[in-house]
Amino acid sequence: MRLEGKTAIVTGGASGFGAGIVRNFLAEGAQVMIADVNGDAASTLAEELGCAACLVDVSDRASVVGLKLAAQHTFGLPDIIVNNAGVTHLPSLLEEVTEADFDRVLAVNCKSVYLTAQTFVPEMKARGSGAILNVASTAGVSPRPKLNWYNASKGWMITATKAMAVELAPVGIRVNALNPVAGETPLLTSFMGEDTPEIRAKFLSTIPLGRFSTPEDMGNAAAFLCSDEASMITGACLEVDGGRCI
Repeated sequence: MRLEGKTAIVTGGASGFGAGIVRNFLAEGAQVMIADVNGDAASTLAEELGCAACLVDVSDRASVVGLKLAAQHTFGLPDIIVNNAGVTHLPSLLEEVTEADFDRVLAVNCKSVYLTAQTFVPEMKARGSGAILNVASTAGVSPRPKLNWYNASKGWMITATKAMAVELAPVGIRVNALNPVAGETPLLTSFMGEDTPEIRAKFLSTIPLGRFSTPEDMGNAAAFLCSDEASMITGACLEVDGGRCI
């Protein structure tokens, strides 16, 4: 029950890593709001787990403000915000990625962190506490070919995490990140281009522990970094990658 008495918003929480974080937070005693662009999936999971849900487009300011209002109605100002929502483009040569795909990746992976910060940080400052967790990627540490602009967006998130951490530490707000390797999530096929046994084997050969990151792995790491046990940790970008970045 390391998160007992805490309240949390998890963006992209209806599936994949986000759902793993939601499940772990609930098991650790937190009240959770699942925020997802797939409102039906968010509502279905929330009903299953007994928590709240909110339809939100994290790249849109009005929608993020709506998320804040929903949270206020449900449990007030959240103690924890997990910026997990993310998208990628299909593996392509960097000059062949469309401008529309580029704009979408930057809007969902980067602008969303800016928008949630602008929306929630002022009141967190006034309260003098808060934990923000950004879900980045090993792609921002050790980029793979043909995912150039996705790699860049996750590198941006890692730098943003450190910049936010050093600025917000004096007012009691901690900011950390997780860097997972690819996992069994809706984005896996997009990362690999296609999902075949041969491509999986090639991908897994680059991970020393020999498996993908799981939602449970992410939930365990997220719960620790957002708990009071990690009260002296800020600006950390924890690799949950089975040794991929060694």
